[in-house]
Amino acid sequence: MTFYAIIFYILAALLVVSTGLAVSRRRLVHAVVFLIISFFATALLFYLLGAPFLAALEVIVYAGAIMVMFLFIIMTLKLEKGDSEKGDSGSWIPAMVLGGISLVLLVTLLWTGPDHSALLKPAMAVPKEFGKYLFREYWFSIEVVSFLLFVALVGALYLAKENGNRKKSTDSEQEAS
Repeated sequence: MTFYAIIFYILAALLVVSTGLAVSRRRLVHAVVFLIISFFATALLFYLLGAPFLAALEVIVYAGAIMVMFLFIIMTLKLEKGDSEKGDSGSWIPAMVLGGISLVLLVTLLWTGPDHSALLKPAMAVPKEFGKYLFREYWFSIEVVSFLLFVALVGALYLAKENGNRKKSTDSEQEAS
């Protein structure tokens, strides 16, 4: 096994574990931190596989901008201490069943998959060509995604404002009585 293969498997394991922890955490800030770790692991995998521009985009856009926006939304929602810990324990059963099925399928595919001795031809992503292709072919999709992120941010601010107004109105009702 080569040095690059060892690094690849370590990064892949880190990516899977941190993503699993991001999904399973009850506290939103902890989930965001684990998601940032998984984004960095993804960026390192991109770099290892010969796509340094995609690795830089992963760090700048996802680990940087998107995660800052998520943290901003979490902090503006001002969840009560018990809000993030509430939940139905029965809702984990379907998730565990689907996760187990996915794990069995993954292991089956890994053991009975194609010949692993074939070497893949490395691909290099030149930033200039990638940018031209991306904005020539997928410009509309990029605009739709940016608009959806904007709508999500406005929705989160609206929910935070409504939550603040409800809290103030209940506080003023309690003081009046």
